[in-house]
Amino acid sequence: MDDISDLERRLTAALDRISTGIVPLQIPGPEPEPAPVDTGLPSAEQLLAELESEREVTAQLEERVRAIREKQHTRVAELEAEGERLAQALAASEAEVAQLRGVTEALRGNNDALRQANEAGVGDPELIDTAMRTELEALRAQHRSDRAEIEAILAELAPILEGDASNA
Repeated sequence: MDDISDLERRLTAALDRISTGIVPLQIPGPEPEPAPVDTGLPSAEQLLAELESEREVTAQLEERVRAIREKQHTRVAELEAEGERLAQALAASEAEVAQLRGVTEALRGNNDALRQANEAGVGDPELIDTAMRTELEALRAQHRSDRAEIEAILAELAPILEGDASNA
């Protein structure tokens, strides 16, 4: 029995040494995820969000550019039409002025002839009639010229007056 008690004591001592000297073994579990390291760089999700944001801004800018171009093309077309209208009005005015100059020259020539006839003491009713007709035609041409000028002025004022009426 001494042997048994001696063995028991040796086993107890060995177990005590094992329990104090050795860390108990643990069953390894799943490895914990490493803590994210802050590298100062954005993540993929952040980059995709920024890319989508930039795409939206680009789309908005492209839409604005398209709208500006459409407005510009419309304005250019309006200005071209206005230029054409003004060119036609100028041509009409120039034609009226040319006609007025022609009539005035004819009137001057006729008046000179009438003056010479009166100085000679010869009163020619046909010359007087021609002078009166020429003067009447000159007055009509002047009237047409004045009317064309008034219409051109009114055409320029109409958009301004319409704008004031719509603002009232």
